[in-house]
Amino acid sequence: LFLAVAVGRAQVQQEPLAEASEGTSINITCSHLDVTANSVQWYQQRPHQPPQLIARGFGSGEQAVPEPAGTLLIAADRRSSVLRLSRPRWRDAAVYYCAVSD
Repeated sequence: LFLAVAVGRAQVQQEPLAEASEGTSINITCSHLDVTANSVQWYQQRPHQPPQLIARGFGSGEQAVPEPAGTLLIAADRRSSVLRLSRPRWRDAAVYYCAVSD
């Protein structure tokens, strides 16, 4: 299983690449140290498809992500988030983007 992670605007930083074996959990981190986010969105883009919103969080805390199955964790200071895919499968191989709004 190969998961690519794209870098967004300069103030939002993500790993350029993340890999996981099928069925093994993976964390994809998004840092935005110069922005205290009121809202964090995560998008999944599969080949030849437009990006699809898969998770949105407000404030800090944890919430379930239904598809692909996982969790969105937003730090207490709201300057970073983690998209944790609990059991990624081949079909989850995609580019994952995070976006923030203050």
